[in-house]
Amino acid sequence: MASKLPTQLAAPGKIHQHRQFTATPTTNPLSWRRILSPEPLLSLSTSFPSGKFNVKHLVKCSARGTAEATGAVNLGPGTPVRPTSILVVGATGTLGRQIVRRALDEGYDVRCLVRPRPAPADFLRDWGATVVNADLSKPETIPATMVGVHTIIDCATGRPEEPIKTVDWEGKVALIQCAKAMGIQKYVFYSIHNCDKHPEVPLMEIKYCTEKFLKDSGLTHVIIRLCGFMQGLIGQYAVPILEDKSVWGTDAPTRIAYMDTQDIARLTLIALRNEKINGKLLTFAGPRAWTTQEVITLCERLAGQDANVTTVPVSVLRFTRQLTRFFEWTSDVADRLAFSEVLTSDVVFSVPMNETYNLLGVEQKDIVTLEKYLQDYFTNILRKLKDLKAQSKQSDFYI
Repeated sequence: MASKLPTQLAAPGKIHQHRQFTATPTTNPLSWRRILSPEPLLSLSTSFPSGKFNVKHLVKCSARGTAEATGAVNLGPGTPVRPTSILVVGATGTLGRQIVRRALDEGYDVRCLVRPRPAPADFLRDWGATVVNADLSKPETIPATMVGVHTIIDCATGRPEEPIKTVDWEGKVALIQCAKAMGIQKYVFYSIHNCDKHPEVPLMEIKYCTEKFLKDSGLTHVIIRLCGFMQGLIGQYAVPILEDKSVWGTDAPTRIAYMDTQDIARLTLIALRNEKINGKLLTFAGPRAWTTQEVITLCERLAGQDANVTTVPVSVLRFTRQLTRFFEWTSDVADRLAFSEVLTSDVVFSVPMNETYNLLGVEQKDIVTLEKYLQDYFTNILRKLKDLKAQSKQSDFYI
């Protein structure tokens, strides 16, 4: 993985497929900094020093990002592109695949940027999307994927085994710079609710920095902050309960307004078509905020069986996080535990949605509740288990 990104696009003077521009040297690179006066504690610029990536309490920020800063200046309109042409980045993820499916259903021409992988994303092609290979950690692979694209919807995030900054910061900087240089007309970015309030958490800090970087890039954009996905609860609670395995929880009163990714995709495409939303920061939240214990209790009721709950005190998470900070090879573990610590603190990840519903022309009754989502899941899975059990008994009888 690249540990340093150039402040200019790779060989920018050679890119002519989509927008015509020239590259000129600059002493004013795109950068984003948070500073605690007078000593800088962290510089989230396009170049990261080698070594550990630590985030301390930070208070002051400044950002710059213009066409001149990238060394790319549009000289003409170039080849017109259809507004229905979109590039989904992170298309194989939990949210990305729902964006792809919804966009295709609504008649968009969807292109999916995915990393080269042993198992190709054939399901995206089967749906009708075009799949192109690129890696955000390799900026030179990005420009060709944007030729003929009007809008980018950025759902990408790093894999658990990767350093957080590799994709979520360095990769996003490269992607935004390239989008600017290639004349992309609109950029949709997904962030995390309350990311501006937790600079001590690397992932949330980077999301907030990326928001600032995108705003100052000059791109027409929409930023959408999310609270949590209902889909994530299946593997975390529903499946372990059905399989009589341990369910991990905490003793914290954190409340999260989970939302179905299908609803997120639907609202995103509504926002995409509404020019009044350009440049706005939206937050999507589900109809109700839930604690971990409330989710487990709901799953128990729908599954018809008790959960084997293992409770991890928040104090243990804090201690583990501090312990892993002592070792460089566990620094990324500590960064992710910092995020877990926020999710298990006395915080409510939710916002009132009435204003957003009105802005998008959506009614709350059309948003799936967690009760309905989990009820549909358990009804379907229990029916399938019942059918399998019946088939097994028939097989035993004939044998």
